[in-house]
Formats: sequence, structure tokens, C-alpha cells
Amino acid sequence: MKYMTGNEIREKFLKFFQDRGHLMLPSASLIPQDDPTLLIIGAGMAPFKPFFTGKMKPPATRITTCQKCVRTGDIENVGRTARHHTYFEMLGNFSFGDYFKKEVIPWSWEFLTKELGLPGDKLYITIHTEDDEAFDIWHNVVGVPEDHIVRLADNWWEIGSGPCGPDSEIHIDLGPERGCGKPTCGPGCDCDRFLEIWNLVFTQFNQMPDGTYPPLKNKNIDTGAGLERLASVVQGKPSNFETDLIFPIIEYAAKIANVEYGKDKATDVSLKVIADHVRSMTFMIGDGILPSNEGRGYVLRRILRRAIRHARLLGINEMFLTGAVDVVIGMFGHAYPNLVEKADFIKKVVEMEETSFLRTLKQGCELLNEEIEKLKAENKTVLDGATAFKLNDTFGFPWELTEEILEEAGMTMDKEGFDAALEVQRKMAREARNDKEGRPVVYNTSGINVAELKVDEAATEAKIVKMYPAHDAQPIENAADGTDVAVICDVTAFHAEGGGQLGDIGTITASTGVIAVNVTKKLPDGAVIMIGSVTEGTVAVGDAVTFAVDKARKMDIARNHTATHLLHAALKQVLGAHVNQAGSYVGPDRLRFDFSHFSQVTAEELKEVEAIVNEQVLAGKAVNIEELPIEEAKKKGATALFGEKYGNIVRVVTVPDFSMEFCGGSHVSNTAQIGMFKIVSEGSSGAGVRRIEAVTGHGAVAHVNATEEMVNGLAAELKCRCCDVPTRLEALQCELKAAQKKAEELAAEIAKVQVSNVADQIKDANGVPVLVQKVNADSVDALRNLGDQMRDKVGGVVVLAAVMGEKVSILTMATKDAVAKGVHAGNIVKAVAKLCGGGGGGRPDMAQAGAKDVAKVDEALAAAFDIVAAMVK
Repeated sequence: MKYMTGNEIREKFLKFFQDRGHLMLPSASLIPQDDPTLLIIGAGMAPFKPFFTGKMKPPATRITTCQKCVRTGDIENVGRTARHHTYFEMLGNFSFGDYFKKEVIPWSWEFLTKELGLPGDKLYITIHTEDDEAFDIWHNVVGVPEDHIVRLADNWWEIGSGPCGPDSEIHIDLGPERGCGKPTCGPGCDCDRFLEIWNLVFTQFNQMPDGTYPPLKNKNIDTGAGLERLASVVQGKPSNFETDLIFPIIEYAAKIANVEYGKDKATDVSLKVIADHVRSMTFMIGDGILPSNEGRGYVLRRILRRAIRHARLLGINEMFLTGAVDVVIGMFGHAYPNLVEKADFIKKVVEMEETSFLRTLKQGCELLNEEIEKLKAENKTVLDGATAFKLNDTFGFPWELTEEILEEAGMTMDKEGFDAALEVQRKMAREARNDKEGRPVVYNTSGINVAELKVDEAATEAKIVKMYPAHDAQPIENAADGTDVAVICDVTAFHAEGGGQLGDIGTITASTGVIAVNVTKKLPDGAVIMIGSVTEGTVAVGDAVTFAVDKARKMDIARNHTATHLLHAALKQVLGAHVNQAGSYVGPDRLRFDFSHFSQVTAEELKEVEAIVNEQVLAGKAVNIEELPIEEAKKKGATALFGEKYGNIVRVVTVPDFSMEFCGGSHVSNTAQIGMFKIVSEGSSGAGVRRIEAVTGHGAVAHVNATEEMVNGLAAELKCRCCDVPTRLEALQCELKAAQKKAEELAAEIAKVQVSNVADQIKDANGVPVLVQKVNADSVDALRNLGDQMRDKVGGVVVLAAVMGEKVSILTMATKDAVAKGVHAGNIVKAVAKLCGGGGGGRPDMAQAGAKDVAKVDEALAAAFDIVAAMVK
């Protein structure tokens, strides 16, 4: 058996099947495309589900790939076993109605024994108990001995209704020393002796809802061979982690931690976790996944944080992940060039997340360790769910991490209590949201053929076919002046809100009355409903009506909507291809655009983005809108928004040579109609998501006018010309700094006087000098500076109080010698503050508190010396 690198095995597999007529495709992204049932790609066949189900035609009937995969279902086992990973690569060959068992079985044997040189006498085959066809090919065609073929009922693959069938697994015997020693040990045993290295799935039946299994007209092949497992066998390694696909990362982490792999079990587990997780995070970010608190972003964040946590267990307290990412890119950059292209971006995301979590980890671990000590003192082993939830909700400490740390201490977490606390919070959030937004009405549209309703924004006439009270689901026949109503017409010119765009407003006029429309929505069944008030006369179902949409408002919305497309494309140009829309608001007054990005957009970048958009506006480009089959639109390069649902026919909005997106919204016919584009703010709207607000057209004019008025007002106040405002402000700032410096110098002089007059007020508490004094200080910082000076002069303990307006600030400081004799500043300040209506705490050597009752300051300070003296040992 010849030694091969992991990269060589991958290349050899793909070439083997390419030579046998397979189309070699690159790995699909870890982000599933058009499959809301998947969070992350976790199997080699996952990208091909539409081909297996017949929903889409494959580009070829024979395909081979090496697919990137991420699974976190067994994340706790990573590093503790030889084979568990979050990231792995799955080699596969697929047939869609082309070849079947008689081809794929001999090919798999040939690849393993001839191409990889695995010993045939060490290979064992499992098949389904009733799959005589597979047995015949393995035994009579390939020549596998009968005692190396095992029938198992578990060799069956299905995922509910749809294509399914038996499978055949190929195992290799790694020797009795890896086994459990049981007489029954063989393929399918849970021990490590017989390692599964390839699974051949024969989808030849169609599971029906009634439980029957008729044969498929076109039979398919779906295979999967774990690259890491094959590498461990070919390279003669005891686990996947020792292969060249992972071990260089372990070596990097071991060097940083100054530890040696293979000497300590716990150390090895942490090194393996780090190596596995760094691979995962590198590939996930490379495919556009960013850390967040939900969905696949949370999967990434959890993986990244677990790596940092295990680094801390090894003694790595500094930043280290970007160096590990460099190792991964060096290992896989040849096979996956996008990692090299996005190297700086990947490292930037990792660096920012690592910096943030190191702060969270330090604080969370300190708090959790305090709780663990309390549990030990009380002889308890379960952390209550409310405390675990507080760590998560208040301090951002992941509950999974809490669970792991508790487990290391021989304890557990009350997960049911945690979930209960979480549900209480969610319920409160839902109620608050419903109170704010109002509960949506589900209108009863029975009796309407929704498919016959039409949307024609050029229409002027229609008929009312359904009417409801605005806040009631049950239909009515008529409504009088002053009634809030919702109506559905057989044709409507009103554009419904959707995709972030507000709906149209205007009037619906019947011969006997008028409805002022202030909201237009689309119901779940597709019907457009217009909601407003009857402002004149009466209206009834069946009335012929005319429409008058507020065209000026609609045009302002169109300006802002087309501008969001231009903004999206410009952001991709300036910030990178990772930018994707994460939400939007399009109204007549402004636009808001949320997008995936890892850091604040700089002023220079915003300026560049704004300039690019305005160049497109000034170019006066015609905006093309067309309806196309979805696959044709994708081939043309149209961008689909992730998470949006599209039909077979999609509406594509194109700004030539700049932007092409799926969109059902309102748009200008020419970019020149936008007038001007102006960014007014940029900020964060969530983890890994930034928000830009901008104005166009009339909104931009109003923004410029408001800015001009503000500058004119400043100039008037400063008694200067508008152009001199910056210079005048700079002069005022210099004057302010000079005044502040003078005030600080005076405060320092006052402090010196106060410090110099303390000698006769120092008392002795069992050998510890103690000073208790009411002082003058106009800020907490000034009080701390005074405390530093007095503590150094006293050489023991100082308890100071300063009245600042209507509040009291109390400070306690202690030297190391005083602390060694039992003094605890935090407990002192807490007790003193309590006597004047306050509270606080802190470290043994320094603590501060606040109080409200100014009248009791002297009384509280009078008790301070006895509080200190009682602590001294």
C-alpha cells in the first residue's frame, strides 16, 4: 500500500470516475441553494436532491464530486473519538438513471484495491438482508469470499417518502488489537476494528405515503467515501486526526501552547477540537457564513468559541486563531482556491470574533467558577437553569459552554430550567412585539377564486369582490362613512407591501362612496387586500370602482427601491462578494439596507459606495424589467435573495452592466429619475449585519436643505460665516481644553491640600493604619485619584466619601499588606454604603459604591472604622 497525501487521494478519486464518463463538479457551497430544509450541507448527495427527486434535470447522468460537509450533531464527541468531525470531505460518484449495481460495485473494488492498494483480504462488505443482486455481484463478479459479506437489516437508506433503497457498505479490518474482543465482533460492530470507508446507496424504490415500495423507473446510484477515513487507512494512522488533512493544525496549536501531542489525553482532546474546528470555521466563512446568534451563523459562532475555549484549557490566552487559519489555507488552498482569494476576509472575521469572545469568556468563566464553588460548598452538583440562563442572556456566555465546563467539574446544568427561562423571555418578547405592531388579522377569503384575481398597476377600474371590517376576519356586504374596512377587488392597481417595500396608498371611488387606502398587503393565498377608511357615503360588495394611486409617493418609493439595488451592487464592489442583503425597508421618505459584513464600514468606504451609486444615477441608464423562467434568470446571473421564495417564473430587474436581481417591487424606468443618492447613516443592526440608511430624490433634497439650515444656525450662534464654522469650532475646542486643563490643575492642588492634612486623622486597627474621611471631589475619577494618593500616604486602608450633587460616591482602597490581614474593600464599601441608602462592591483591594441619602453620610463614615477593625486578623 503506497503512501498518499489527502490531496492525492482526492485527485485520484475524481480522476478515476472522470475517466469513466463522469462529469467532475466542484464542491457546492456549504450554504444550501434553494433548499430550506437544510441549514448547512452535511452530505455529499445533499446538493443533488433535486436531481434524485426528479424536480430538476442534472447537467449529466454521471457526476463525481468531493463535497465539503459540516455536521454538528455529535460535536461533543469531536476529539474524543478517532472519527468524529464537524468538517469533513465526502468523495462521491452519482448516477441519475444511468448505471447501477453491476457497474458501481466493481468500480469501487477496483479503486480501493488497485488505485489505493488496499489489501482485498482485509475488506468486508455489508449488504441488506434481501439484496441478493448485490450479493451476487460482490461474490460472483468481484470475487469477495462469502465469509467477507455480511447481511444486515440496517443496510437500508430512506428519508421519508420518495426515492429509497438498500445500500452496501465497505469496511476494512484494522486488526484485532483495535477490536472489542467479542466473538460476535464483525462489520457493524461499534468498536474500531471494522472501519466503514465507503457506502454505496442503490435508490431503486419509491416509498409511497401508503407504505408501499414500487420500483423506480430510473434507478440511481449515490455513494459516499469519507476522505479523512480513507487517508487514515492509506497513511496507516490510528485516527483521522493524525493524517496530513488535520495534523499540521494540531502541530501549530501544540507549538503555540507549548505542549506535546500524545502525552496527555485531555491535552490531546483540546488539540483535536481546535484542529477540527479551525478547519470548519475557515471553510464556513470562505463560503459566506458569518457569525451570528441564529441559524448557520450560530453554528459557526459555536464552533469558533469552542476552539477558543479549548485553547484556554491549553494555556493559550492570546489571539491565535488567524495563524491556525493560515495553516488551513496553506493545506487546502490548492484544492479550494476561494480560500486563498478570501484569506484576508476570513482572518478578519475570525480575528474580530476571537477578540469579542475572549472578553466574554474571561467574564463568564469567572462568574461560572464562582457558581461552581458555591455548589461545591453546598454539596450540590446541578446548576439551576435560571443562573445558567442569566450567564447566557446577560453576559453572552453560551449555554453549551456552561454545560461543558460543568461536566469537567463533575456537575450538570438544569437544561429544563434553562429552557423554561428562555421561553419566558421569548413570550415576553412576542407579547411586546404584538403590543407594538398589533396582531395580524387572517382574513377569510373563502368563496373567491384567488387565481382569477389580477394585479395591473395600469388599471383604473375594477369591482369589489370581498369586504371586511379592517380588524375582523369575517366578511361584510357594505360599509358606511367612518368605517375602517379592508377590500379585495377583481383587479387592483395598488402594489402590495413586500420585500421590504411599503404598499401603495390612494383612493378607491364607487358611485356612492370613497375609501381612503392607507395600507396594501398581500394575503398568504396571494390575494391583494387594501385597508383604509370609508371617508364619504357608502360602499358595498359588487360596486364598480375606480382607482387613484398616490403616484408621487409611489415614485418616491420606486426611487428608493432602485437605489437599494444600486447600493447592493456598489457594496459588493467596495467591501467584497460576501456582502448579501439581510433585510430592507423601502418607503417614500428613505431606504434602509441591512447586509452581511463583519465590521463597521469606514467613512472612506461609504464615500466610495455613494460615489459609485451616483455615477450610475448620472449615467441615466434604462432600468429593464422582464419575467423569466427561474433557471434562465439564474444562468443570466440574476441574484436571488437568500430565504425568499420564488415561483417558476421570476421578475428580474436589471441596471445594465451593473446590477441584476430577482425583485417584485416598484422601480424607476431610468436611473436618472433617482435624482441623487445620499447615505445618512451606517451602523450595526445585529451580529455580523450592518445597516445603511439613505435618501434619494425629494428625500435627498430635504436632507440637503436640513443640513444647510443646521449649518446656517451654527454660523449665527458662532457669529461667523458658514464657511468659517469649522475654524470657529476648532478655536472654541482649544479654549475648552485650556479651561479643562486649568480646572484639573486646581483639582490637583485641592487634592494635595486634602492629602497633606490627613496625618492626625489616621487610626490604628490592630496594626493596620485606617483613614476615614469626607472629601471634596467633583467626579468619580477625581475621587479615585485622591484615593490612590491617600492610600499611598496612609499605607493601609482608606474609606472616602464625596457628595456629588444629590448623590454620594464612596471609595475604599487597601494595600496588599492590609488585604493579607483580612481586609476586603468590597465588603467594607458595601456595608458603609448600606448605611446611607446605597450599595456596591468590588475587589479586596479596591471597591466603590453609590448612595442616595446625603444626610446620612457622616453617620455611615462614623461606622467605617469599626467595620474595618472587625476584619483585621
